[in-house]
Amino acid sequence: MAAVGISPDKPATQLKFDQKHTLGFPLLSDPDKAVAKAYGAFGPKTVGGLKKEGMIRSAFLIDEKGKVAGAWYKIKPEETVPKARQVLESA
Repeated sequence: MAAVGISPDKPATQLKFDQKHTLGFPLLSDPDKAVAKAYGAFGPKTVGGLKKEGMIRSAFLIDEKGKVAGAWYKIKPEETVPKARQVLESA
């Protein structure tokens, strides 16, 4: 099992984020948001009562064959690992 993070941030910005938070997994850059759009992680959302387009915090568990075993939208960072573990333990 391996974890990766994907965001539209530039690699230099991601490196600073990783150095600050010591994530322990690689961060991939998706500047044109193609991956985010393909997974439904970019689109309309409401922030502070205003509707706009943007990143939707999401997490995906993808098996070794590329099948999505779990998908969570609007997930809090602290919920990501526990939810992924639930799916892995029930498999």
